Amino acid sequence: MLHPGFILTLAAGLGGFVPPAVEESLILATTTSTRDSGLLDALLPAFAEETGIRVETLAVGSGEALVMGRRGAADVLLVHSPSAEEAFMGEGQGDLRLAVMHNDFVLAGPGADPAGVRGLPVIPALGKIAAAGAPFVSRGDQSGTHAKELDLWRKADLRPGGDWYVSTGLGMGETARIAVERRAYTLIDRGTCLAMGTNPGLSVLCEGGPDLRNPYHVLVVSPGMHPGVHVREARRFAEWLVSPGTQERIAGFGRARHGRPPFVPDARVAAGGDDLIPGGDAPNMAP
Repeated sequence: MLHPGFILTLAAGLGGFVPPAVEESLILATTTSTRDSGLLDALLPAFAEETGIRVETLAVGSGEALVMGRRGAADVLLVHSPSAEEAFMGEGQGDLRLAVMHNDFVLAGPGADPAGVRGLPVIPALGKIAAAGAPFVSRGDQSGTHAKELDLWRKADLRPGGDWYVSTGLGMGETARIAVERRAYTLIDRGTCLAMGTNPGLSVLCEGGPDLRNPYHVLVVSPGMHPGVHVREARRFAEWLVSPGTQERIAGFGRARHGRPPFVPDARVAAGGDDLIPGGDAPNMAP
């Protein structure tokens, strides 16, 4: 190791020039809900400060994030589409998958509730919306939210379509704003709904139950499949997300502003990190 005095002497000999340190970085592909809720703004500066690793964020739908992972265009993913994530891991595209947190989806819409769904379970509520031809706005972007919505329509034994059903191809925040403008119903994650504040055009009408649970996982892209990925930095980020300190940050995020946390931490980290298992799921996986 070079002595600090030698480095200063060398710098003096070079006219005072000291080569800049190489900055560590990684690319995170994540969902628009983590951005629109404000969670990324609450977490990423702390990670950079603690580790010196800069995170470049690409907020897209979960489906597009997984496509980016398959191309090796991202180092780590934070997504909420469990069946698609399992397929990703089964293909060998992921080096590590860990449960981070969950929230839930809600069916939101105009406070006047023209279809009369307030307080119903979500499946019969969708049936009433379709029967009434009440406006419904879908993300339609192959995101985790879109996948959940399509699954709910399937459970309701319905295929939505027609003038009453609008597909935006946009993120959650933009889709919710269109729903408000059109006085329409929409499926939205609770974190984004809370971040948008009180709005009579976006009232929570149906909530609760296992059909609306929304788990998030972090996936490290496999260096075996994509040798160019920054796997060391990606694994450090994944392990940081499930560390006790970060889980406490997630639990506290938004509580003062909204009166309840938009996200619930899910990681149960074993002493010594024994639950971080390369190439597969870990014991801290959410049920």
